[in-house]
Amino acid sequence: MNADTQHDQRDAPPGLRLMLRAMACNNAWANHRLLRACEQLTTGEFAAPRTGFFPSLRGTLNHILTVDRFYVDAMKRSLAGRPINTDVDSFFEPAEPCPDCASLSLEQHAVDSRLVAVCASLQDIDLARLISVPRRDHVQRERLDRLLAHLFQHQVHHRGQAHAMLSGTSITPPQLDEFFAAEEAPLRACDFAELGFDEQRIWGSG
Repeated sequence: MNADTQHDQRDAPPGLRLMLRAMACNNAWANHRLLRACEQLTTGEFAAPRTGFFPSLRGTLNHILTVDRFYVDAMKRSLAGRPINTDVDSFFEPAEPCPDCASLSLEQHAVDSRLVAVCASLQDIDLARLISVPRRDHVQRERLDRLLAHLFQHQVHHRGQAHAMLSGTSITPPQLDEFFAAEEAPLRACDFAELGFDEQRIWGSG
């Protein structure tokens, strides 16, 4: 068996596939809300120096985008049995491929949709599949469920930094510390309509 299609012998916990699908949708929803708020900034405000690991909203949100592209590409290639893209720099140069929030929002929504599609199509056996992740000096192989958890954690970390940066502007940051509470479905109905999401499809057992 090819190393790219081997599976870890430990099974994924029951219900994990459903939760990862919900996490991908929640991730896209949070990005949608944050970027919609950032689009109210001027180009200068979006690029202005601020306190954070990446010292601007533009830098922080572009970093989220490039990392998402990198990992989603690795997942899709491994799941389809295709060769990996070993040109790591192609994902990260330039470091800020989108100069303004409008163009960044389009690209982030596109990669979020690809990530949701990956998670929605998973079978339980896929969660233990070893994904080939190119590094500059080697190829890392990681279980898909662990790699998805890492990617969601990365998003939450940097999205929180962007949220704090937005707090220093005249634009009120959106609430991002909620998941999908059943009672609050009406509050996110408009967002879900814009994203093409459906509550039942997210939480369905299929």
